[in-house]
Amino acid sequence: MSRFVAAGVIAALCLYRLARRAMLSSRCPVWKVKPQDIHLRKNLGQAVKLLKDGEVVGFPTETVYGLGGNAFCDTAIKKIFAAKGRPSNNPLIVHVAGVSQVSELVEDIPPVAETLMKKFWPGPLTIIMRTKKEKENKISSLVTCGLNSVGIRIPNHPVALALLKECGLPVAAPSANKSGKPSPTSADHVMGDLAYKISGVVDGGETGIGLESTVVDCTAEDGSVVILRPGGVTIEMLKEVVDKVSMDPAIAALSDTKLALKKNVDEKKLKPKSPGMLYTHYAPNARFVLVDGSLEFLQSIIEKAQKDGQVVGALTTEDRKVSADVVKVFASKHNDLEAASRNLYAKLRAFDETKVTVIYAPLLEAGGIGSALRNRMLKAAGKQVITEK
Repeated sequence: MSRFVAAGVIAALCLYRLARRAMLSSRCPVWKVKPQDIHLRKNLGQAVKLLKDGEVVGFPTETVYGLGGNAFCDTAIKKIFAAKGRPSNNPLIVHVAGVSQVSELVEDIPPVAETLMKKFWPGPLTIIMRTKKEKENKISSLVTCGLNSVGIRIPNHPVALALLKECGLPVAAPSANKSGKPSPTSADHVMGDLAYKISGVVDGGETGIGLESTVVDCTAEDGSVVILRPGGVTIEMLKEVVDKVSMDPAIAALSDTKLALKKNVDEKKLKPKSPGMLYTHYAPNARFVLVDGSLEFLQSIIEKAQKDGQVVGALTTEDRKVSADVVKVFASKHNDLEAASRNLYAKLRAFDETKVTVIYAPLLEAGGIGSALRNRMLKAAGKQVITEK
């Protein structure tokens, strides 16, 4: 009998592999859902089943679309890294449906973390805490990249929350795009990057904030909070509820263009605590360059590039338009940083559908959500900044 059982198991495994190969050789399914639908959780059945079966699925959050997989399952996490082409030293954020799940994932919840949860969850804030001891820790080591800490958040999006509640699993989910490219703010963006590499996409419409969550480290013994990635929850908002808040030196340096230009490190040797800490991210196909100076200086840079034979794109605001071969507007006014943040990735992706060879954009002001926006633009530019003398 044992031979027959073994043969049956092997046959079933072969059929599963063939079915999966066939599934991924064609475009993955897209399930359109309405966030306000009272039957939302029932309509997510296929996506929930795939997550429980160790597959990976794209889904919307209030920040960007995520590529989710069971945080306890090595196989699922390997699929996330493979689909994205993501560096193995870049940890993933774990998404949960409620605070009760957090205690199952971490050694303890520091008081400062509890304060932040009460104020900002559900919402665009990822909190890094210590994982449970090795024998009690169920989280895949691939999620944490071997670190003894993990970033967790509760998303503030009805579709994401319904999906998490229905599957009952902690879901590890980076942005659902090719690694290094602009993050997706619509299901179409996800399909454009990963349609043949994942098992499905839940289409809940366009996202709201447009930039990834703020990531804070709450593992310090003194109760201090360190921002590892700026996002929708700003440093000003954090300081309203926590006494000790600082920016990680590497992130602070990146907001200073002079210091950022001097940074020259081998990213493969780094062990970042948070996603988004490595330098090159969010980049369009064409070279992306920031210009720190007047509108006239930006126009002169564009015209010089055109004379040199470049097909030039310009990313700008309606009130500070310039002339270029292709112009994309990501906000009506230069100080409308929320609109610029919401539209940044979509506009960078739109340039990929043109023939531009270089894109120029003004370096926007920091402060508030502007710090996160400036951070993403500097990363997308790979530290390329032209400064007016």
